[in-house]
This record gives sequence, structure tokens and C-alpha cells, in this order.
Amino acid sequence: MKRIQINRLGHHGDGIGDGPVYAPLTLPGEVIEAEGDDDRLSDIRIIEPSPDRVAPPCRHFKSCGGCQLQHASDDFLAAWKQDVVRVALSANDLTAEFLPIAVSPPRSRRRATFSARRTKKGAMAGFHMRGSDVIVEIPECQLLHPDLMRALPVAEMLACAGASRKHSLSVAATTSLNGLDISISGGKPLDGPLRLELAALAGQQDLARLSWEDEVIATRLPPEQRFDGVAVVPPAGAFLQATQEGEDALRQDVVAIVGTATKVADLFSGCGTFALPLARHAAVHAVEGEKAMIEALDRGWRKSEGLKAVTHEARDLFRRPLLPDELARFDAVVIDPPRAGAQAQVAELCAASVPTIAYVSCNPASFARDARTLVESGYQLDAVRVVDQFRWSAHVELVAAFRR
Repeated sequence: MKRIQINRLGHHGDGIGDGPVYAPLTLPGEVIEAEGDDDRLSDIRIIEPSPDRVAPPCRHFKSCGGCQLQHASDDFLAAWKQDVVRVALSANDLTAEFLPIAVSPPRSRRRATFSARRTKKGAMAGFHMRGSDVIVEIPECQLLHPDLMRALPVAEMLACAGASRKHSLSVAATTSLNGLDISISGGKPLDGPLRLELAALAGQQDLARLSWEDEVIATRLPPEQRFDGVAVVPPAGAFLQATQEGEDALRQDVVAIVGTATKVADLFSGCGTFALPLARHAAVHAVEGEKAMIEALDRGWRKSEGLKAVTHEARDLFRRPLLPDELARFDAVVIDPPRAGAQAQVAELCAASVPTIAYVSCNPASFARDARTLVESGYQLDAVRVVDQFRWSAHVELVAAFRR
């Protein structure tokens, strides 16, 4: 047994001691005893606990890999997530004002991907055990919205119907205004009998929509989402903010940053999370790489009343970023790229000198890199808000304002 002091948390939520060595489920300042001949410790025993250590609120926490940080207090997690962003900015010679963190409450996640497999006695569904492909059932999960918890027995039924004994199903479930929207991957090939069984199951369980390997099997009612009151039906498996509270916090800041701008570009727009609410007061041009999401956005706009013009295009912004002459007509730009950030598009934004940029990010490292490029070209980083909608995880999201 080694005795080790934990110095800090890594970006994946593990405690880190001298070496470095990595100790899951530990906190800075704790003294532990553990086994391990390499950098990954096991058989960990807490000798001196941190004052920030709390009893995990979920009884599944020790086995389930869905959460990494339920053993830490809310105040600690809020400060740590802000520090993750602060350190990323500092590594790029940047500082910023931090607005109060926006944290989604327990039992608020509205989308999740479960694993489900057949067993000798039936089926089981849940999340994977930490560092394992073993499935842990989670009947008392404190993370998921109660409406989303209904997807667990449905996932078991789907595994009985269409999973092989050797492989588990991946069951992506999202709540909607008309019921669960479920998309399956990793299942058996579709044939006539399986289609009939799946369609019957979708009806019996009142699913809004059921898709199997990107093919829609049944739609009872459109799986409608509302972006600040604007109704949209996203394509199966489309991106959606993880919680309603997180979406609201991001949207409110984006709207405030854009302010009185009358012509706005929304880049990596998805199905219109920001574009459609912004269209209440500005003409918006939405750009997204996935054509099906742009089509959903357009249908939502056409069926709504009181919105200004929303134009759109399906375009790969990594390979074909909007160029300065295309950006010159906009007063403000909203950009919400995936984890890789938007290096090519940010370079064109710098050349175009758009007055205001609202940057939404799910990766502090790529955000800080892009922020440095913007600041070096003459932008000021006004303020940053961390938005924690992946509660009890190491995931960090944020929204920031840049002004020329």
C-alpha cells in the first residue's frame, strides 16, 4: 500500500498525486492509501478526507459510470469547473470576468444514451460500470429527468426484440413534448418480423418516435421540442442541449450578447436552439453541416408566427468556413462548434471584424485557443459564464462575449 496526498483534480475528474498518479473518486487535499504499480491507483482507502467530500446522493454512484463527481460538494464543483476554464484561458495568456455559474438541478437530464442487452432471464438496461463494459441498472438515478427514466424498461423490451446475445444495444433516448424519442444502434438487421414487432412496441409504449439504425420505424406523434416557444421537430438522434435549464441559460446569455443587432449569423446552428429565438428581433442566417437539422429548423420557422427572416444553408464550416465578404453583412455572430472548436472559422471572423461574437463552447481548451486568436486580432473578451448541465460530471460548458 502506498500513502499519497491528492494535489488536484484532472480534467476527467480523477484526483492526481505526485508522479503523477491518478486516483478516481478522490479530492484535492485528501490523503489516501492505495495499490498500483503504474500511474493508475486501485483499492483506494481515504485516510484524511477533504472537507468538500459529501455523501453521494445516488445509491448507484459507486458502481455506475454515469457520474464521476457525486462525492464532491456543489460549491467545490462550481469553483472547480470555473477554474478549469480560468486555467485554460491563463495557458493562453488570457483573463476574463466570470459571471455566476448556471447549474442544472438533479433529475433534469432530458437525453441520455443507455446500453441494453439480453440476458438468460430477459434483458437489462442502464449505464456502464466505471471503466468496464458491464451494464449497471439504475432504477433510482438522480441525474435523469423522471420522463427519461421511462426509457429504461423500453430499452429492455427493445433488447429482447432486437439485440443479439453477443452485443448490447445503444439506446439514445430524448424526452419531447409528445413522448419519448428513441433511436437504436447496434441491433440486429431489420427484417419484416422485426419491423412489425418494433412498430407494435412503439405503439404499446406510447413512444413519439422509434428509429432503428437511422431508419424511422414508427412515429406516433412528432417528437416536438420548443426553443423559447418555437416548435421544432428534430431529426432522429439530432443534437439537443442536455437539460432545459442549461438551454435556457445559454440562450439568455446569447440573446443578451447579441443585443440590438439586426442581422445575425448563427454558425453550427443545429436545429435552431439560438437562431429561432433570435429571429424574434433580428434577421438570422443559420449555417449547419447536417442538412436534416437545417431542414428541421426551416420547417419550425415556417410554421411560427412573429419571427423575422431566417435564411439557412447546409455547409461544412470546418472545410468551408464563411469568408469575410460573406460575414461583412452581419452585426453579430453566434458560434457553437463541437469539441474541436472552430479554428478555421475563427480566422475568417478575425479578418471580417464582425462587431460582436457570442461563443458557446463544450471544450474549455479549444475555446481558449480560439479566444486567444480573437483577442490577438483586436477583440475584447468581455465575460464568461460556465453552464453546468452535465451535473456531477467533469464536462464543462460555457458562453462568452467578444466585442471588437
